[in-house]
Amino acid sequence: VPGTLVRVPLGRREVLGVVWNPPVSLENAEHDMALKPVGAALDALAPLGEAWRDLVAFAARYYQRSIGEIALAALPPQLRDLSGTQLARRLKRKTAAGPVAETAEAAHPVALSAEQTAALARIEAGEAGTFLLVGSTGSGKTEVYLRCVADLLARDPEAQALVMVPEINLTPQLEARFKARFGDEAVVSLHSGMTNPQRLASWLAAHSGAARIVLGTRMAVFASIPGLKLIVVDEEHDPSYKQQEGARYSARDLAVWRGQREGAKVILGSATPSLESWHQSRPAEGEDPGGRYVRLAMPSRIGAGELPTVRLVDMNLQPPKTVISAALLDAIGQRIARGEQSMVFLNRRGYAPVLACGDCGWKSECPHCSAYRVFHKIDRTLRCHHCGFTERVPRACPACGNPDIAPVGRGTERLEEHLAELFAAVTRPDGSAVRIARIDADSTKKQGALESQLAAVHSGEVDVLVGTQMIAKGHDFRRITLVAAVNPDGALFSSDFRAPERLFSLLMQSAGRAGRDAAYLAAQGATAEMWIQTHHAQHPLFSALRRHDYTAFARQQLEERAAAGMPPFAFQALLRADARTQEAAQAFLNAASAAAEALEGADRVVRYPAVPLAIQRVANVERAQMLIESPSRAALQRLLAQWQPLLHALRRTPEGKGVIRWLVDVDPHSI
Repeated sequence: VPGTLVRVPLGRREVLGVVWNPPVSLENAEHDMALKPVGAALDALAPLGEAWRDLVAFAARYYQRSIGEIALAALPPQLRDLSGTQLARRLKRKTAAGPVAETAEAAHPVALSAEQTAALARIEAGEAGTFLLVGSTGSGKTEVYLRCVADLLARDPEAQALVMVPEINLTPQLEARFKARFGDEAVVSLHSGMTNPQRLASWLAAHSGAARIVLGTRMAVFASIPGLKLIVVDEEHDPSYKQQEGARYSARDLAVWRGQREGAKVILGSATPSLESWHQSRPAEGEDPGGRYVRLAMPSRIGAGELPTVRLVDMNLQPPKTVISAALLDAIGQRIARGEQSMVFLNRRGYAPVLACGDCGWKSECPHCSAYRVFHKIDRTLRCHHCGFTERVPRACPACGNPDIAPVGRGTERLEEHLAELFAAVTRPDGSAVRIARIDADSTKKQGALESQLAAVHSGEVDVLVGTQMIAKGHDFRRITLVAAVNPDGALFSSDFRAPERLFSLLMQSAGRAGRDAAYLAAQGATAEMWIQTHHAQHPLFSALRRHDYTAFARQQLEERAAAGMPPFAFQALLRADARTQEAAQAFLNAASAAAEALEGADRVVRYPAVPLAIQRVANVERAQMLIESPSRAALQRLLAQWQPLLHALRRTPEGKGVIRWLVDVDPHSI
């Protein structure tokens, strides 16, 4: 039966396969073809449904990959090694889906605000479709998701829901809320941080219908969920939903497609939606029929909480080399004295981005990449964040022997040290010393490190939290009353047209960590604040941020993009090539562009010249890319499909010599 998992002989080994189409007769098969019998069918498992196969086939077509690659990546790795008897034994332990248990939290639900009630009513009343829930940070979006899931499960005993989050470190927090509401049996998680046996158990529970709610990161969009009736994509704007290696799919876009194919409702939630989703949810105006999504707004915070006041500090007016302005230091000091928490956000880990010699101009470049190695003071290493090459810090300049080599710029490690020096004389209300914690990819490497650090923040042990964008998203810190962004200017003048959109959402999300508990603020007599230190205080992005006016920012960005013919008003793909030399990479791309000239519909697709990537060399591999753009998605897809065989053939010609790999990235997120 199509969808059955089978073990089949391939060469000398036996591998896992999926029966894809209904059987065809073998009479007209080529006679010299040796047919082999299937080794075994894993009959104990229900076949993978037609809707799941359609999703995999669509993803393979749209993102220009092979069906097998996507289908096997979507199955848990352990499934590939199990025999029929092992699988049958596994399945015996599982029980069928039961009714969702009434937990203590479900028996005493939270009272809803008027905005939450209105949004819920629209979602419940609407047919299957996509809803964009635009709720400011702290407006209670999670409660809306919980109610939608609860209503669905109560209404339909067979139904299942998929809830997606952008990052693993946000999963435990949401998982705890769902388990408190629906009981442990009904909820399973799926993300890459799990062990293979855990992933298999979760996948089997979802596939058999025993798990009514599947919680996961982008990979969960491919889970086999036969009773799927609701998909929630939380923080839908987050770039983490786009896979960055292998099949470069966007889990958010696939969730919308899957909802349409399976007749399920899709809720995309965010305080700062992606401009694509915002444009898709525009109301009808005049000639414009409007977007395909329904926009629901929840602008107010729960419990009379106010959004934080945004204060801009013009760094042009500060003394040179100021890291943290006097006014901001004073504001943090006042918070510490009152026993409140502050958060300082800097999107650069390590101690300093580069180590340099003042005499001869030597800098800590990576020998294998066109990037600098970052100085990490904790273990006194120079580490490349691209290829991982690490060396001890030299005692003197390797070029001229000068012993005075100094760090240039600052990362979170150096900022943490700097703040500790500045607040050395300040004490907490109980007279103890100030405690500063740092959360970034380096401080959370060990298993369980992130959980223990977050627990320390939640319990009030930490006064000042320093970190990268890891701390800016999704966390519900109740005692933070001040958030500061130290140096966000880099993204204002990036070559990537999406950089302002990312910066705005990151700053608005960071601001949303402040003042989430109105009762705590009132008891403290405090106000929540977001401080931004910038050299460009007049920039329109900051004026929209001061008013928490996402609508004005989105309008201005969309006008710019429409004028420039960029997404969402055009559709893009990148053809990338990695080679031993930059010339070989670009020659391959230019030959590919010339070959595409003869293809049908090539005149409707613009192919730009090949250029090096921003970081041109990584691990001694040179990288180049070519942007392909069209106002029509269908025209772009047609060209890419016809182009595939030409690209494979080109690899075997002299132009393809020296090329290590090439790939197509459809709807790229960073250019």
